[in-house]
Amino acid sequence: MNAKTLGVVMDPIAAIHPYKDTTLALLLAAQKRGWALHYLEPGDLWLADGSAWGRTRPLTVHDDNTHWFDFTGPATARPLGTLDAILMRVDPPFDLEYVTATWILERAAEQGAQVVNRPDSLRDCNEKAFTAWFSELTPPTLIARDAEQLRAFHAEHHDVIYKPLNGMGGQGVFRVQPDGVNLGSVIEQLTAYGRHTIVAQKFLPAIVDGDKRILMVDGEAVPYCLARLAKPGETRNNLAAGGHGEVRELTARDRAIAARVGPELKRRGLLFVGLDVIGDCLTEINVTSPTCSREIDAARGTDIAGQVIEAIDR
Repeated sequence: MNAKTLGVVMDPIAAIHPYKDTTLALLLAAQKRGWALHYLEPGDLWLADGSAWGRTRPLTVHDDNTHWFDFTGPATARPLGTLDAILMRVDPPFDLEYVTATWILERAAEQGAQVVNRPDSLRDCNEKAFTAWFSELTPPTLIARDAEQLRAFHAEHHDVIYKPLNGMGGQGVFRVQPDGVNLGSVIEQLTAYGRHTIVAQKFLPAIVDGDKRILMVDGEAVPYCLARLAKPGETRNNLAAGGHGEVRELTARDRAIAARVGPELKRRGLLFVGLDVIGDCLTEINVTSPTCSREIDAARGTDIAGQVIEAIDR
């Protein structure tokens, strides 16, 4: 019986941090279960006469921080629909190249591959804007590019976080406090003088207790989260911005947020998702390449990547 085949579209594997990389954890879990791995980068995807193709390389992975992968054969062109499943794990920015990859992967899905997360939902569910579907769970939020509206939001809420729609890892995130220092400059820079839509959210003092990442697998919450705490003098709690993580059990409010969001994630084919929660509020829904599984696994003995691969298998 032939092994099931799993393609992974990701950023260059040689450049990852293996000890904390969730994509590597997913690949290790699939390999452990007998899946044959095939590696692609976004530039390895194309459409030809309506068919989705990729240049894939057979891959073996290792749970080793100095030697975590080997390519075990040459790159080969193949129809992507011949793969059993494909993981789309490319990090933002969510630009036209990312959107193009989802168009190609949507054709691959129509031609036989199961793509995780579902390509049309990756396009539709912007990580900041998708919270609007659950506005009863969020802090006051404005998504706009008009400077007058963005200024009025600050005048109403006094302490505001401004951030781009397509970033990650805390890039381009600014806090404007009640004194309004640099408000005009922040709005001008983030909106490129009114050309780009951005997010404004009321600042949540509960951020001092951490920005929690809750991982969702097939609509259900993992029972532990990673609370990311900022380094001194820093507003951003993102690990990529120098924050550190603390694994915690979900609170009753965390579970209620997950229960509200989970059915919609499942309906949209968003099998592996990260919810960001500050205090009692949902702030982002990460659908592109959610992380933090390895930190939770190390602290609590869970196997989150294994859960994801088993959900794909189902």
